[in-house]
Amino acid sequence: MEEFRYCRESKVIQNHRIFPFDLNPFGALFGGKLMTIIDDASSISTTRHCRRGAVTASIDQMNFLKPLKSNHSVCVDSYVTGAHHKSMEVFVKVIGEDLVTGERYLAATCFMTFVAVPSHMNKEKEFTVPKVVPETEEEKMVCDGYEKRRQQRLAEREGYKNFVANLSTDFPW
Repeated sequence: MEEFRYCRESKVIQNHRIFPFDLNPFGALFGGKLMTIIDDASSISTTRHCRRGAVTASIDQMNFLKPLKSNHSVCVDSYVTGAHHKSMEVFVKVIGEDLVTGERYLAATCFMTFVAVPSHMNKEKEFTVPKVVPETEEEKMVCDGYEKRRQQRLAEREGYKNFVANLSTDFPW
């Protein structure tokens, strides 16, 4: 029998206040800081989904839509939206909130791919990650595009292999 998990079972919601030391020179949350928060939340989503260790394979379509300002909050909402053998796609929605006015806004979105691996968390070598079952309208809409995104990633990966095969690792200094 094929194993499955609902999107809600991998859902992670993390809220953080944005402090002045988190800002870039333009007064918005530093992109690298946001990406760290996103990777953290996504890694929890994947581990909840497959109950084993997984590593980040790619960040796809990182879209910064609106700057996150000091003293606003940043809410990172992530869940697994597709699975294939050992890989999992995670959708991440970043919502900002002006804590004084209560205004909420979509600040960023991205898809990430993780690969489950044998590790100290679960040593069995042969496994397949569970399939994904969406329930809400938003989950269904996001999950419906999974196979198309997966095929696009695979095609891009082949092209990228050719690209990196021609890069030098010689000392530049």
